[in-house]
Amino acid sequence: MARVRLSVAERREEMLRAAIGQIEARGVAAVRIADVASALGVSNALVLYHFSTKEKLVAAAFAYAAEDDLARLRALLDRRTSSLRRLRAAVRWYAPTGQAKGWRLWIEGWAVSLREPSLRAVTRDLDQRWKAALAEVIAEGVAAGEFTCPDPAGTALRLTALLDGLAVQLTSYPGAVPRARAQEWVNDALARELGLRGR
Repeated sequence: MARVRLSVAERREEMLRAAIGQIEARGVAAVRIADVASALGVSNALVLYHFSTKEKLVAAAFAYAAEDDLARLRALLDRRTSSLRRLRAAVRWYAPTGQAKGWRLWIEGWAVSLREPSLRAVTRDLDQRWKAALAEVIAEGVAAGEFTCPDPAGTALRLTALLDGLAVQLTSYPGAVPRARAQEWVNDALARELGLRGR
């Protein structure tokens, strides 16, 4: 059966999705250009034509995944409801006990970014944008009088650090922390940060 002819943008997106799938299955270190090409039924040369090196393909795949995650976050934070509800929805989704997929992918990316500058730039950008988005909705809640928080940026950093750390525990060591307990810790941290204990 003949392959459908795709535009350059569509072909790149198809390759990025395939690369994410291969990274999730094999890990960054083990994935090869040939794995991505084989998953799509195309030649290695075609993948290299679009990305030139494995490192560029991997960095682009993580950037693609990051943009998808950020779009989902933005959709949650743009809802027409209180800042507290939007924040809780975002934290619940982001938490390793929620519906956010890809924690294995991001843990893998963090590890590789220690030695790969282009991937480090992608993971740093995602991290900064997540924190900025959470800090913004926290500041909106403070301005609306929904809760108190003297340092929205610091709160966003502490919350994401907790969530990232729990993700490592739950993903790398299944059963180390019960999911219900992890969610309880997240809820307690959010209430403490926003002065909501007892409310």
